[in-house]
Amino acid sequence: MANQSVVSEFQLLGFSDIPELHILHFLGFLLMYMAALVGNLLMITIVTLNQHLHTPMYFFLANLAAIDLSFISVTVPKAMANSLMKTRTISYFACMAQVFFFFWAGASEFFLLTVMAYDRYVAICHPLNYVKEMNMGVCMKLAASAWMFGMFDATLNTACTFAIPFCSNVINQYFCEIPQLLKLSCSDSYLIEIGALIFTALICIICFGFTIVSYVHIFRAVFNIPSTQGRKKALTTCLPHLAVLCLFYFTGLYACLGSTFRTSSGLDLLLAVLYSMVPPFMNPLIYSMRNKDIIAALWKLSHRNKNPSSI
Repeated sequence: MANQSVVSEFQLLGFSDIPELHILHFLGFLLMYMAALVGNLLMITIVTLNQHLHTPMYFFLANLAAIDLSFISVTVPKAMANSLMKTRTISYFACMAQVFFFFWAGASEFFLLTVMAYDRYVAICHPLNYVKEMNMGVCMKLAASAWMFGMFDATLNTACTFAIPFCSNVINQYFCEIPQLLKLSCSDSYLIEIGALIFTALICIICFGFTIVSYVHIFRAVFNIPSTQGRKKALTTCLPHLAVLCLFYFTGLYACLGSTFRTSSGLDLLLAVLYSMVPPFMNPLIYSMRNKDIIAALWKLSHRNKNPSSI
């Protein structure tokens, strides 16, 4: 195919050519997707219905859950449908939409994780000013900024990617991923999109640096807490967030930039699963498993029919 006007659909190679493994892929993706769906919907429901959780930290957690739902729903249902029906195709415009919404959710999540690091910094290092600095108006503006930054970044990268001519329609991935699409270019115009990716990476590096600086101050303040229980409580709320951020950041950055400059391999598929499926699946578990407020709210929600006034 000589140019992009000829490409009406793409072929997603996925994980295997063996038909028997398609059902295995479908079941694995289904289990992770259902777990992520239930976990994130439950998080949103608990935070929304429980008045005691209408605080900045839980407000951001509800936004993170909404982003995670969008993030995993963009790619996994289509991959499951292809595995179940033993097909590989995705239309040109569906691929474009997948790139846009996937990048929107991914960029929004990264910016929101940075905002959450700042929230923890103010709560632990400046607790007396926390209510004033992180009032609901500020929180709504920060959350809206995360979504708007994601939309801007998604628009930029999607426009640059699909402005290039494609010489092939075979994508060595289970969804439409920008680095894999760039390998199908038959002109030097793909350098424009590489520039957009580098711009995105620089913004992410700046945000990540801001997060690390925030956590340096947080850990310094935590170790100055005289109470052992107080230190443990502060670390319990901070370490899971830092672990999620590192996983999402390093796998995503390596997948977006690393795979652009090397040939396709099984590593690309593994990294795609790590940054596109694992964080939405793990976030509800990490943020709620050792959180007494979430567990208490979940208990009240489960007994709502018996005592409707408990929530």
